Amino acid sequence: MLEVHKDNFEAEVLQAEGLVVVDYWGPKCEKCLALIPDYERLAAAYGDKAKFCKLDTSGNRRLAISQKVLGLPVFAFYRGGEKIAELGPSEASAESIEAKLKELI
Repeated sequence: MLEVHKDNFEAEVLQAEGLVVVDYWGPKCEKCLALIPDYERLAAAYGDKAKFCKLDTSGNRRLAISQKVLGLPVFAFYRGGEKIAELGPSEASAESIEAKLKELI
């Protein structure tokens, strides 16, 4: 699991080959913290088909806002430097993340 931030986001996410999933989370977000074990399990299961990253929004607010992430948790899916899908706070669950992964792989 790669930790991304303002200094490496462009190289690791926007310039990456293939599908990239970014977990936008915050240390005070209980739902974010509850989903971390599920996200890590999905990363282990699908790590050969997609790149899994996480971004702590508490230290990267401007970056999160520039990606139109206004609530937490958000799981964003990127390909070719473009955001191609997003699961927002009301949609974020282990099941919905895995379903979206299967759809996009």
